[in-house]
Amino acid sequence: MDEDFARAVEDGLKLSKRLVLPGGAPPPRPPAGMDRAAAWDAAPLLPTAPMAYAVVTDPGTVDSPDVPSYQPHVYGRLNPPALIPLQMREIDLRVDCVAGCATAEVTVRARWWLHCITRSRDCDCRVVVPMGEQGSLLGAEVTVGKRSYNTHVIDVEDNSAVSIAKTESGALLKSQFFSLTIPQVVGGEDIFATIRWSQKLLYDNGQFSVDIPFRFPQYVNPLPKLFTKREKIQLTVNSGVSKEVLLQGTSHPLKEKGRQGDKLSFLHEAIVESWSIKDFTFAYSVYSADLSGGVLVQPSTLRDYDDRDMFCIFLLPGNNQNRKVFRKAVVFIVDTSGSMQGKPIENVKSAVSTALSELVQGDYFNIVTFNDELHSFSSCLEQVNDKTTENAIEWMNLHFVAQGGTDIMHPLSEALALLSNSHDTLPQIFLVADGSVEDERNICRTVKTQLTNRGPMSPRISTFGLGSYCNHYFLRMLASIGKGHYDAAFDTGSIEGRMLQWFRKASSTIVTDISIDATKDIQEFEVLAKQQVDLLTSKAWLSENKQLEQKVAKLSIQNSIPSEYTRTVLLQTILEKVDPAQQGKQKPKKHGSADESSATPLNGLTLGFGNVAATMENLTSGFGDTKAPDKFEMFGKSVGGCCSRVADCCCCMCFINACSKMNDQCAIVMVQLCAALSFLGCFECCSELCCGGGGSD
Repeated sequence: MDEDFARAVEDGLKLSKRLVLPGGAPPPRPPAGMDRAAAWDAAPLLPTAPMAYAVVTDPGTVDSPDVPSYQPHVYGRLNPPALIPLQMREIDLRVDCVAGCATAEVTVRARWWLHCITRSRDCDCRVVVPMGEQGSLLGAEVTVGKRSYNTHVIDVEDNSAVSIAKTESGALLKSQFFSLTIPQVVGGEDIFATIRWSQKLLYDNGQFSVDIPFRFPQYVNPLPKLFTKREKIQLTVNSGVSKEVLLQGTSHPLKEKGRQGDKLSFLHEAIVESWSIKDFTFAYSVYSADLSGGVLVQPSTLRDYDDRDMFCIFLLPGNNQNRKVFRKAVVFIVDTSGSMQGKPIENVKSAVSTALSELVQGDYFNIVTFNDELHSFSSCLEQVNDKTTENAIEWMNLHFVAQGGTDIMHPLSEALALLSNSHDTLPQIFLVADGSVEDERNICRTVKTQLTNRGPMSPRISTFGLGSYCNHYFLRMLASIGKGHYDAAFDTGSIEGRMLQWFRKASSTIVTDISIDATKDIQEFEVLAKQQVDLLTSKAWLSENKQLEQKVAKLSIQNSIPSEYTRTVLLQTILEKVDPAQQGKQKPKKHGSADESSATPLNGLTLGFGNVAATMENLTSGFGDTKAPDKFEMFGKSVGGCCSRVADCCCCMCFINACSKMNDQCAIVMVQLCAALSFLGCFECCSELCCGGGGSD
């Protein structure tokens, strides 16, 4: 998926060479090195900041809306379409951090213009927003001329409000990228967009940090003589405690605008020569010599269907370096079924090896792998030392082999048995899986019974999901039952880093006998609702309770948060006439006529409840950055690769003119040459289809 998107952008940048910009400025060019096929890399062309693209199927529409280039007409259609990055005129970033929820709410307001399509034509435009750590969409609004597009969450059975089209208008390209397609934008028009999402506020070694994708490529900068580029960043921090807040670093020059109690506000606003070329990062710490914390309360409002308040309890570990650390007894349970082959199992092995090296003397550990069979590093818990750690890594190199099916209950029972004698340590289980099984509800009930029978020193169970085929609500519920932590990775490149964060978080200091002495009200903050929706969805899945499902749906609709029991649509509304200069500054009024509204579905915004069928077949394409090989795709690439590379170097009109001046003998030679090239392409394809897919006898 990454490669397909990047190829489309590369084609779009090549098409942009046809543009003649005001003042004779050169058109945008692909990043250095992109033309060398042998070293082609998709990463430089993937969005690293909010972007908009013209979706071009007809290359003849590509031209400057203000200064026609009078280039020769280009015939034909582009399939798949090319994506031309649009120039950006305005950007406004707002970040609200709430430490108690460990979450940041991000709002981006941007303005692009369709600079690459002639004013007499139109095309679809795609807005793509990369979201940060564990990003989750909260809402989107796009305005083009008199048309307004807004995301709405409706009940899955609600068909009365508007007619829902069958075509999709957007989705998640992968777990971090939200995509929204706006149809029929006329050349030269402005696109105003407001996108809101929540993402994780990271905490490591006493320091909170937030990282927002905010690196714009040079080719989205409009000419400085025509447009003044004003960059604005607003940041608020709600520390939740009355302790001193220490600023640790920021990527952009922020000025402190106010400090009132536990709330701080910062602002960066400036006229810039070019848009930001680095992500927006901000880090701070809360000074405390010992454990501290509090309760954040969000009061109910008149529009809430549930009149109860929501609250969030948080604890900060403080800076006491002399605190006693619990000794641990750790059992790693790792899925080694056939679907884990390749990068997933290698990244998991690397993460487990690093986690083992972070255990200290006095800790105990064991490793259990499972597929159709179960294998253990040792028949009992092993003490941590250099020799056992080295032996464990050698054992993983031999036994971390992806093959067979998935059976989760058996290894869980084995781990619980291993921890029946935890040597007066804190027992912990770390489960890593990439698939779904049919008896997940029974697993939760069985584990809950066993943990209850063991009493207060029962093992804590933390779970980690890989890809989209596992049931993440099952893993979240299992971690809740086991008083552990849940996390996930949806692309192979993030597995190792996310697993290490998960392990360190679950292995951190654990406290008991907590007393609460104060509460603090916070403004209406949708992140609390998002956390509640996820937790209630897990409970509704486990209990199969229709009332809980309805409660999740109502909470989802009330806060415009996607859920498994609702659906998200893009609602189009025709606006009243507004002043274009004020279009981005105020919310236009809408006509009330139902005939002027239409909606299209936005899919892929939720996780789903796993895919048992894909797990049983050991499919390996449950990650956003991998896909199964396609024989027909291989055929197309083999036959068309040579011709497409030749066509990239030629202009259609130039080719036609050249052919018209060719004599008969030259034409015969050209026909024979094309036939030979076609034969060689087909021969290469047949050899791949017949020999490449299987082994020799």
